[in-house]
Amino acid sequence: MKLLIPLILLLVLTGCSTHSVKLGKKCTKLAEDNTYEKSFVWIINNENLENFDQKINKQNCVVNGEKL
Repeated sequence: MKLLIPLILLLVLTGCSTHSVKLGKKCTKLAEDNTYEKSFVWIINNENLENFDQKINKQNCVVNGEKL
């Protein structure tokens, strides 16, 4: 049983290697219908990691009227 749990966790977490986690309050740009997304935890696909900071950042929160 002591060996089984770490093996199961290893298999489950192997699938997470294609994603990264970014912490901190970040927001998306304001949409046409005056909505936006905000979060403190963002899970990002590694393929989109390069463009993430351009689309979702702290500056968008300020522009949307959020307090940092």
